Amino acid sequence: MKKISLTLATAGMFILGTTTASAAMIQDAPEASKGFTQVLKEQFIQGGPSFMGIVLLCLILGLAVAIERIIYLNMASTNSAKLKQQVEDALASGGVEAAKEVCRNTKGPVASIFYQGLDRVGEGLDSAEKAVVAYGGVQMGQLEKNVSWLSLFIAIAPMLGFMGTVIGMIQAFQKIAAVGNLSASLIAGDIQVALLTTVFGLITAIILQIFYNYIIAKIDSIVNDMEDSSISLIDMLAAHKK
Repeated sequence: MKKISLTLATAGMFILGTTTASAAMIQDAPEASKGFTQVLKEQFIQGGPSFMGIVLLCLILGLAVAIERIIYLNMASTNSAKLKQQVEDALASGGVEAAKEVCRNTKGPVASIFYQGLDRVGEGLDSAEKAVVAYGGVQMGQLEKNVSWLSLFIAIAPMLGFMGTVIGMIQAFQKIAAVGNLSASLIAGDIQVALLTTVFGLITAIILQIFYNYIIAKIDSIVNDMEDSSISLIDMLAAHKK
């Protein structure tokens, strides 16, 4: 997963350099022939490299984290109903060791929790239940890993955009003070550039927020599945002990 994040971040840095390098080519293109992507790049370049580059970096890093988490969560999702049936059948036919073998051969947090509970069942149901609860917390931490960075990028991107806007407005008023009269043409360009940083900051936050909500919903689904499966495991172990 770390390799995936590093690869995505590296690709993003390459895109950032390519976007900056293509500024002159975009500006020379005829207005009628410009597509949406070209217009977007042109507006991005007009916003200035200082704040716009940082906003783009937030988008790239946020997408890298989001894609890594989505891949991890999809790999962590298992057919819990099938696993519970396999463990129950293994307990009935081959005992605890056979059930542990089933869990060893199954990927995902539910199988790992089952294995920890089965591994401690010899010490009693209370020990098995404590092991399941403790290891469930560990697995939950693994599911939520790096999600806080995604929320950080969501918060930072519009803040950077607003900061760029404020700085641009300050520069516009400084021009007015230096010239001594209010001219719309004098400050229109600076105001446009200032507002572009806010627009791109909000776009970045919106994109990352969509990914964030999907990831949180996926984590909640897996956690609920873990809790339900843990209860089923304790019931199976109690029935097996009788």
